[in-house]
Order: sequence, then C-alpha cells, then structure tokens
Amino acid sequence: MSAIPSHFITELAAIVGSSHCTTRREDLHCYSYDGTARPYLPAVVVFPENTGEVSRIMKLASTYGVPVIPRGAGTGMTGGVVPLQGGVVMPLTRMNRIIEIDTDNHIAVVEPGVVTGDLQNAVRHHGFFYPPDPASLKYCTIGGNAAECAGGPSAVKYGVTKDYIMGLEVVLPSGEIITTGARTEKSVTGYDLNRLFIGSEGTLGIITRLILRLLPLPPHKETFLLTSTSLKRATEMVSEILSASIKPCTLEYMDKTTIGVVSGYMEDPPPKGTEALLIVEIDGEKSIVAEQVGRLRALLQDQPEFTVRQAGNTREIDEIWQARRAISPSVLKLRPNKISEDVAVPRSRIPELVAFTETLAKELDLIILTFGHAGDGNIHVNIMLDRSIPEEAEHGIMAKDRLFREAIRLGGTLSGEHGIGFSKAPYMGYELNEATLSVMKQIKSLFDPKNILNPGKIFPPSGV
Repeated sequence: MSAIPSHFITELAAIVGSSHCTTRREDLHCYSYDGTARPYLPAVVVFPENTGEVSRIMKLASTYGVPVIPRGAGTGMTGGVVPLQGGVVMPLTRMNRIIEIDTDNHIAVVEPGVVTGDLQNAVRHHGFFYPPDPASLKYCTIGGNAAECAGGPSAVKYGVTKDYIMGLEVVLPSGEIITTGARTEKSVTGYDLNRLFIGSEGTLGIITRLILRLLPLPPHKETFLLTSTSLKRATEMVSEILSASIKPCTLEYMDKTTIGVVSGYMEDPPPKGTEALLIVEIDGEKSIVAEQVGRLRALLQDQPEFTVRQAGNTREIDEIWQARRAISPSVLKLRPNKISEDVAVPRSRIPELVAFTETLAKELDLIILTFGHAGDGNIHVNIMLDRSIPEEAEHGIMAKDRLFREAIRLGGTLSGEHGIGFSKAPYMGYELNEATLSVMKQIKSLFDPKNILNPGKIFPPSGV
C-alpha cells in the first residue's frame, strides 16, 4: 500500500482530538497484533468517542482510499484485527457505555467497547444475565463478540452471540449510518441485516450500538466435575448425557494433556489415571435441577470409568472455572508457540475427532491437546510447537491442514466461534464451494466497493 499523506492524519486528529490519534511507533506496535501473535504495523491508531466520529472517519478514509480496521480488545485468535495492509486501526474502547438496562423488556443497549464481563456484572444486579461467556470475558468487548459471533461454555443451552442481538447501529464504509433489527421480539420488516453483520469480522460495517436480549437469572445451579479413566468413554458420554433428556447449561471437556497444565489451579486436582474430564452444570428452577441431577447420577451409575464430584460451595465452583479459563495461557508451558483452532463437529462425531487428533500427534511427533465446548461439538484443538525449529513449524502447518480436512469429513466446520480472519482464509474452500464464496464476495463488494474495511480478511489478497 502507498504511504498515507500527512494531511490525512491531520484531518483524522481534527475529528477525534490530537490526544486520541497516534502515530508513535510504540503505540502502533500495541495495535499491530491479536492472539495470533503475527504483527503488521498500522500507519495510525485513532480512538473515536461516538458514532458521529466513526462516520466522519469512514467518510475521510473512503475519500482517500485508506484501509480501516475496527478493533475491540484484540483477544481474537485468527488475525481478525491485524492491519495486513497498514492504514488505520480504530479501537472502539472509548465507546464503552452501557446506555440502558430496560428491566421491563429484558433489554440492554450498549456501545461496542463495553467489556463482556462488565455487562454481565451490571445486569446481574437487576436479576438478569447475558448468556454469551467466552473465556476472555474479563477483557473482550461486546463489539468484538458481535463481529466474531462469540460463543462460550453456555452455548450448549443458551446459544451464541447472534441469539442475543436484537438490533444494531452500524457505520458503513462510506460513512453512512444504518440501523438493523428492533427492540421487539418479532420483526420481519425487510431483510435480516442483523445476522449479516454479526460474524462478518468487521468487513462490512462498524457496529457502534447494540440492542441485547437479557434473560432472568436462573434461581439454582449445580456444578459437577466428571473425571474418566477412558478418553473414549468421556467423549462418548457427551452425546449420552444429551440423549438422556438432560439439558446442561454447560458441558465442557478437557483431555489428559490439558488437565496436566491446569491442575495447579485446583486445590483438589483430578485423581491419578484421569484421561479426560467433563464439567457439567445444570441450572433452572430448583425442582427441575434436582430432577435433572437425578437423571445424571442414574446415567453415571455402574459406569466404572467415571468419578463424580459435585461442587459443594462457591469456592469449589470458582476453582473448577479458574482451571478451565486458564487453559489458553497455561498451555504455553508445553511449547513456546501454538496453533489454536476451534473446529466444530456434530456431537456424535466428537469421539472420532478426538481420536484423530491423538493419532495425528503421534504421526507428526507434536503435542496436540483438545478441550472445549463439547456440548455443542465445538472442540478447541491446540497444536503446540516451537516455530524456531523448522521441522516442528512445518509439521504444525500439516497438522492444521489435516485437522480441517477431518473436521469437514465428519460433517463439521472450520470455525465454531473464532472466525476466519486471515489465518483460516486459505482453507475456506474446504467447506464452501465456489458459488457460495462468490456470493460472499459479491456482498462484500456491495457494502465496501473500495475494499477499505478490514481488507485481507476472509478473502485475503494474493501474497498475504
């Protein structure tokens, strides 16, 4: 990309104020990467405060043909906020107001920079909860969650981000401002543009306001830790639980390697010989929870591979979840680098997928661990390696390719919640045919004819 003229940056600073526009090299580095740890420097970073400023920035960028990359907290794992072609990175962190909590209609209206965990805490004081709960909830933002259609452990019962967004305010690449959806539970006025923007990874428009659906807090919850001496039986148990008319709000899975790296966070770690574990939570009215717990215990009776531990208090529950949420940073104890994938398969095919990763690890002499949201088939596969060792780096790429092919063969998908970004873009053809990809490209061209909004994502230019 050609250099950005200095007067463009001067005009940017005039929109947001000079203190909210920076070209300092150390600042540029801070906004050059995400969880992929593959940095590309932007030319400038700009921090708008409101929708009007976002609109003016996009009009300016459209005039000059300068790329703009909207950014949340940068916790993504596929390079979705990496400025591949330089240009402007636009963090929306100043737009962090919870505008309204409407308790009568079970709605919250928020700006995109609101931290997900902060929203959850705020609505809890009103007797409500916002179900999407990605592992990075203490840092990630609602806008970023919407751009990636984030999920989390609660998705097995409650669904993902797209199920809780009722309406949006969006700034288009031209600077025009549109609204989608409504504050009502029903609305079929025109096309469902909500779903078009949710999960579009900031390639079609910049979300500047969200209307979110809230749910009443469940009055009761029970948490179980199921440890198993058989990896196969643990993965099979996922479908067995759901087929037994048990509706958990959480059904998480960890393999032996994952357990090993997080057991230090547990005062009472799993017993020796544990090959896998499941975290099962059931919530709702106390009588319904009791009935569901009875079904779970009956299912596990006479299953010698399993040990059942029921959390007795808040401390024990917190200990289990601290271990679960510590997985991503803790695995770097094993090797200095990782390829973090989030394929999803039909729940009945989880045992096959996990068995495949075990074989793959042996064949390529790599550490490959599996964990994640087994209740909805979304298994996180971490391929651990040292990129400074050429053979390991090459084997890591081979493992990723073979993992994707196997997930598709099993009737699954490349990504359950991380999105495509640029790291998965070369593999899109494994899942989608040319006609489907062509329609997506036409939609991108319609909204962004100059290709200035987050270019190089989903459909990367050649050479990237």
